[in-house]
Amino acid sequence: MHSLDLLLTLTGGLAGALVLGYVTQRIGLSPIVGYLLAGVLVGPNTPGFAVDSVLAEQFAEVGVILLMFGVGLQFHVEELVAVWRIAVPGAVAQSAAATVLGALLVRSFGWSWSSGVVFGIALSVASTVVLVRVLSDNNKLHTRSGHIAVGWLVAEDLFTVIALVLLPMIFGEAGHDRSLLASLGLMVLKVVTLIFLMVVVGSRLVPRLLDYVAAVRSRELFTLTVLVIALGIAVGSAKVFGVSMALGAFLAGLVVGRSDYSLRAASEALPLRDAFAVLFFVSVGMLLSPRALLNNPLLIAGTLAVVVLGKPAVAFGITWLMRCPFATSLSVALSLAQIGEFSFMLSRVGADLGVLTAEAGNALVAVAIISIILNPVLYRIVKPIDQWTLTHPRLRRLVDRSRAIGVEVAVPPPRPDPFRQAIVVGYGPTGRTLTRLLRENGFEPRVIEMNVNTVRELREQGVSAIYGDATHRDTLAQAGAAEADNLILTSADMPDSGDAIRHAKALNPGIHVLARAPYLRDLARLRQAGAEGVVSAEGEVGLALTEMILHRLGATPDQIDRERDRVRSEFRPL
Repeated sequence: MHSLDLLLTLTGGLAGALVLGYVTQRIGLSPIVGYLLAGVLVGPNTPGFAVDSVLAEQFAEVGVILLMFGVGLQFHVEELVAVWRIAVPGAVAQSAAATVLGALLVRSFGWSWSSGVVFGIALSVASTVVLVRVLSDNNKLHTRSGHIAVGWLVAEDLFTVIALVLLPMIFGEAGHDRSLLASLGLMVLKVVTLIFLMVVVGSRLVPRLLDYVAAVRSRELFTLTVLVIALGIAVGSAKVFGVSMALGAFLAGLVVGRSDYSLRAASEALPLRDAFAVLFFVSVGMLLSPRALLNNPLLIAGTLAVVVLGKPAVAFGITWLMRCPFATSLSVALSLAQIGEFSFMLSRVGADLGVLTAEAGNALVAVAIISIILNPVLYRIVKPIDQWTLTHPRLRRLVDRSRAIGVEVAVPPPRPDPFRQAIVVGYGPTGRTLTRLLRENGFEPRVIEMNVNTVRELREQGVSAIYGDATHRDTLAQAGAAEADNLILTSADMPDSGDAIRHAKALNPGIHVLARAPYLRDLARLRQAGAEGVVSAEGEVGLALTEMILHRLGATPDQIDRERDRVRSEFRPL
């Protein structure tokens, strides 16, 4: 019966998330809204089909670990350093202000200060998924405001990780058994020891382990190894050091992310993270009680006001004081006017510690859903407001303390000539020869290779090389497929070369693809995938043998050319 409950929970949760996620995506909202609504529908607080909430929470724990692993894996210190003068002070001030506003709000409803502080912290951090999606949809991700918003969110994420570590120490049993100062001191010692072991020992052992597994050239084993590293370090951190599994997973992601395997780990292992993350959002939605919302409309309204009015106002004020352009300040402020996955994590920790009640969880889920729905709409008013202020010079001088006037425009960095760029997939004898010829003729080849030792050797030789699987979109994007003019697939044993071609064409419809196929029957498939030129090893062998036998029989050059054309036409796919 337990196995049946397990399957029903998986099937019901994922099916509901699929349907409602598709619907919300189609109407222009974040699919996270659909996942949360799916949790409401399959949860125990609504009539009809209900999944096992205990099992859903267990799946959600895996989702939290993999989410934090992904944050560490994709965490770029450089992004934070580039805008740290604005992002770090801004994130600190806004987080503090949101915490105070949230605490004051719930204190007016009779909650304790401890509950108010935890509730306020949960309101202070925005959703990474939603923010990146909104910036991308509005072509602002690679602008000054986009970089500030991302750096701001990275700082918030780091503060949230710290909060996830501190809360169990402050409000857990350890916090009651000894003084707060002693608890914090012990926590700091444990965390420092864990970080030391991960930086000094883990940064050496983990890449070496991945070296051994990658040498086997098995995708399944590599994916399994990454998952074992993420889950193993997360669980070990909790069992041995008594810190949160979230912190352990984050540190595991940092270690893997600093290795040569970061891109492959992201492209192959993190899809599993996305699946479990869906169950995490579904399990959060299951906490929402529609009836309880009707009993506390003022709490919902007040919480929503903190998120969509209070937080943006503080963020705008900070960036205004730092003399950012008006459009940049408004863009950063509105992109942060929502809450998401980290708020749910903090809510779960608070509930486990007995600090937050089900009422708080309902408020957070409801406000998350509403703010995620409103955020793309609010962000679209940035440009009209910016243009309107330009028609009112006095107001403009008041709201814009910078020297920059006008709407922010993305200015891409200078790039090499795309017509002199080529991506070479595979560095066997064919790939090696092509790379050499391209470099000798003024091209800038970028090699994608699944042998990490080859990648390291190429980098030492000054050749741009990426370790990863070219059948994954992220790998091709990292290699610059969106700007390159040529993609050459040189490997004859690449099983999913059609996927690589389709992903490359999706990133850059104008890219010219040349592919190598092992058999004649593969020619039509690769051409249908979008390849402009396909060479079959089987066909070329047949052609070479034809020319050799014709030479042997004394055929003239014209006869050989005629037969070569005829053979090529026979080999051409229909």
